[in-house]
Amino acid sequence: MKQLSTVHKYFWKYRYRFSIGIIFVVLSNYFAVLAPEITGYVVNKVQEHLPGGKPVHGKESYNGIVMLFIKWVQQMDFAKLVLICSITILVLALLRGFFMFVMRQTLIVMSRHIEYDMKNEVYTHYQKLDAGFFKSHRTGDLMNRIAEDVSRVRMYTGPAIMYFVNLVSLIGMCMVNMFSKDLNLSLIVLSPLPLLAITIYFVNITIHRKSERVQSLLSDLTTNAQESYSGVRVIKSFVQENAMLRFFKNNSEAYRKNAVGLAKTEAIYFPSMTLLVGLSTLLTIFIGGKMAIDDPQKVGIIVEFVIYINMLTWPVTAIGSVASIIQRAAASQKRLNEFLHTEPAIKSADSKDETPLSGNIVFDNVSFTYFNTGIKALKNFSLSIKEGEKVLILGRTGSGKSTLAQLLLRFYDPDEGNITIGGKDLRAIPLQHLRDNISFVPQDVFLFSDTVSRNIAFGLTTDPSEEKIYKAAQNAAIHNEINGLQNGYATMVGERGVTLSGGQKQRISIARALIKDPDIMIFDDCLSAVDAKTENQIINNLYTILGKRTAILITHRIFTVLKFDQVIIIEDGSIIEQGTHEELLALNGYYAELYQIQTNQETIS
Repeated sequence: MKQLSTVHKYFWKYRYRFSIGIIFVVLSNYFAVLAPEITGYVVNKVQEHLPGGKPVHGKESYNGIVMLFIKWVQQMDFAKLVLICSITILVLALLRGFFMFVMRQTLIVMSRHIEYDMKNEVYTHYQKLDAGFFKSHRTGDLMNRIAEDVSRVRMYTGPAIMYFVNLVSLIGMCMVNMFSKDLNLSLIVLSPLPLLAITIYFVNITIHRKSERVQSLLSDLTTNAQESYSGVRVIKSFVQENAMLRFFKNNSEAYRKNAVGLAKTEAIYFPSMTLLVGLSTLLTIFIGGKMAIDDPQKVGIIVEFVIYINMLTWPVTAIGSVASIIQRAAASQKRLNEFLHTEPAIKSADSKDETPLSGNIVFDNVSFTYFNTGIKALKNFSLSIKEGEKVLILGRTGSGKSTLAQLLLRFYDPDEGNITIGGKDLRAIPLQHLRDNISFVPQDVFLFSDTVSRNIAFGLTTDPSEEKIYKAAQNAAIHNEINGLQNGYATMVGERGVTLSGGQKQRISIARALIKDPDIMIFDDCLSAVDAKTENQIINNLYTILGKRTAILITHRIFTVLKFDQVIIIEDGSIIEQGTHEELLALNGYYAELYQIQTNQETIS
């Protein structure tokens, strides 16, 4: 219950529905326990009308409402009394059924509301977590926690609570009536219950441990399936279908064995409950039978006890399923709490200042190491970019170019040094405001399974006009190709843009950045899949679009079409060359060598 205490805030949120549901549960059981007393009263009346029968005393032990009912019917003739009692028992059954219906409608529906709130809470928290978190956690595991684990917890907030209140109230009412009728017989009949409690205690410990293991294996299985679906083209191209199937079967087999082991453990509950309830029934009939032989007036009480014991069969049996549901829910909530209690490494500033970001961008002795790999991407890196400048950043793969963009967007914070925009430390700028003012085209393009137009307009808070979308696509040199698609801008691009080529996806991603119209634009090697002619067209368009905006173009190629205010060469996280195009050619270093190689290749082409 320690893990599940996190969920109890929802019971307060839905306290009215929760309270009314409990009242319905109690009312349902109240009408249920009246029937055995009326039945016992009818049996006593039958005893009186048998040859040699004697009046049965002890009516004062009946329930208050039953006593009023008895006073009403006791003056009737025998046939009419039996008829009225039979109709009353039927009405009580109907009332119990009605309150059981509204009980489920109240509590089970409440659990669905809680499930909705929990999924939103988990999803919202996922979005607050930093980029480093998602690098160290698998997508399949995250999906399993928000789907399967939340569903397990819902079973606790709805069915488990309902069954628990039901069994507590029914057992309590039955025991009150039983003790009021015959204390000794009640103690004998209920004597197997301590054995039941001991069984539940030990089995619960095992179920909790196995539930955690099963949920962990299910996450592995989900991850395996998700990666296989996403990478199906790679699997097919390398003819690894059988190998992946074996891998999936191994994971599936491990899950199956542990799930079956858990099911076997849970199966101990039901025969144990049935055995103990059956033992109570046998004791009632055996001991009660002997009592009825000695005193025929106790036949009505024995009949009541037999009915009570049979009424307790389901609630007592439900103890096992309720305990199992709670243990599974606790194991799942523990997994959810691991993420819900994880604080994001990148936290937004409390400031509400939303003035436009402008001014110089300064990297001051910045050092950064990726914690999950230990790779030191930047070492005492310093760079000043004036407002409105166009900067080209060049370097080999792994030199630290992309890290600059991720630090500027605060996907990560530097280990040492500071980054400022217009003299403001990035940590003092609210995250949403910072990222609203920067357009970023990542190296790894991601398109959502939606229409082309909605992918282009993704970064906007309001729906743009068609003309604005068309203009952004034209500037990204993709407008004509979109019109050539089957449904034009309304074409669904498929998961991760699977229906489009690499170059088309990159240009749609560029259009997405352009339509945002920000103060700062960052392009991270976003033209690698584009041919030379289209590349020049996009660069020429950018020359006009960028205007007075600050722009950073990260690449491994030199673009001579666009005049850059600075060209930065990075090697092993440090600047090795810096200057304008002409200045770097005059140095006759890395940049000049790269320019010469690229020029020769273009001449040959």
